[in-house]
Amino acid sequence: MNKIAIFLLLTITYSFASLIGTNYSQRDLQILEELDIKSSFITDYKLQRTYNNLLKEHNQNNYVKKLSDASLFVPKIKKILREEKIPSVFLYMAMAESDFTIDAKSNVKAIGIWQFMSETGKTFGLDNNLYVDERMDLVKSTKAATKYLRSLHHRFGKWYLAALAYNCGEGRVIEAITRATIDKYVKLYPKQEKSEKIKEFRKTIAAYQNGNERFYKINRIYKEVKQWGISLDIDDFLTEQNNITRQYIPSESRMYIRKIIALGMMNNQSFITENDNAHLLNIGATSSVATISVKGGLHLQSISSAVGLNYEELKALNKHLKLQIIPPYEKNYDIYIPYSRLARFQANKDLIKDSRYLVHVVKSGDSLLKIGKKYNISYNVIKDFNKLNTNFLSLNQKLIIPITAKSGKNEVLKVAKLRKEESKIIHQVKNGETLYSIAKRYNINLSKLKSDNKLRTNLIGIGDKIVIKK
Repeated sequence: MNKIAIFLLLTITYSFASLIGTNYSQRDLQILEELDIKSSFITDYKLQRTYNNLLKEHNQNNYVKKLSDASLFVPKIKKILREEKIPSVFLYMAMAESDFTIDAKSNVKAIGIWQFMSETGKTFGLDNNLYVDERMDLVKSTKAATKYLRSLHHRFGKWYLAALAYNCGEGRVIEAITRATIDKYVKLYPKQEKSEKIKEFRKTIAAYQNGNERFYKINRIYKEVKQWGISLDIDDFLTEQNNITRQYIPSESRMYIRKIIALGMMNNQSFITENDNAHLLNIGATSSVATISVKGGLHLQSISSAVGLNYEELKALNKHLKLQIIPPYEKNYDIYIPYSRLARFQANKDLIKDSRYLVHVVKSGDSLLKIGKKYNISYNVIKDFNKLNTNFLSLNQKLIIPITAKSGKNEVLKVAKLRKEESKIIHQVKNGETLYSIAKRYNINLSKLKSDNKLRTNLIGIGDKIVIKK
């Protein structure tokens, strides 16, 4: 009876696996090649299941809609990927991360097309302060993502491992490589299972998984087992082990890499290559978003009015500007407009009034009158500009303040000073981290890190707060 059940299971599995077997194209195989994945992975059962699920009509419609909605800025992303020598398939990583939604927010507070956490964003040069959250800057966040992916590829040597590490973290991938290498090694050399070294390695890994050992010990084992010459491929990492709670790679990440591949393969299907959607294949052939430099302190409304740009369209491309104000601490700052409006901007840019704005965060004791006196402006102007129906203010309420010529210079200097203070990052020490690894992560000198934190030794503990000054 068991033999019959196994035979039926294998028959169903292989019949499903053949769904792509006769239909895949060379372009589908190229997607795998770009990710450093062997071509035989195209018959992976769960990849095919993901792919066939995405091919359902409602998912096809959603795929077309997301590509169409993003058609204004997808060419810019493609261009940056080409310039930074990142495989083109990573466009679909952005789709998997956020559906190309510039201001996408996850339940763990990752933000933007590339879903950066705040700390990781700052590590790769993305500001997040009172005026901007550059995780929503379509150009800067894409460049930051390519920098991050390149560093992950340099570390792990395979693009699919870089994608997995982007999703579940470098530490988890290091652990996966370490465990998979040891497991494959003892399969090849069964007698080594009982060796003292393997026993000690497994004991350390188990202690780390239970939170009783620091990461640096896993990293030390990782560096040693890499020298064993054991070859691993994607199947080794995505395989699901029986009776083991903590798989090599989390289930979400296993699904994630398959989704990226499937999304890329969908672009080769007839519903895209034919009929009304064929134009989506050419997205990226021409520039669609232009970068312009404008003065700090300007409001997007002033720019749109002066040069005849649609205000909502301008806002949609510049969602990283939290209150639609160009950071006043910057002499000039880049924003984005549709490329088709560039000639109009160039012709009318001198018409933009040199009016400037600040953001005031309401503190205890503040009133409209007091704030007006501080900025040398009528409180009625503040009230009108912020469309307030009452004089009552709330703590931490943000008010946009039009700066007068008289007060503007001093206030901009104050904001610039505040901005300098905001450039500090507070890093809380996690399990496995050392002062050296933190310095390396933020690309700063170890001596400077110790000096900034008034540390006499390299000893730090879990939960310690380390100040990072760029």
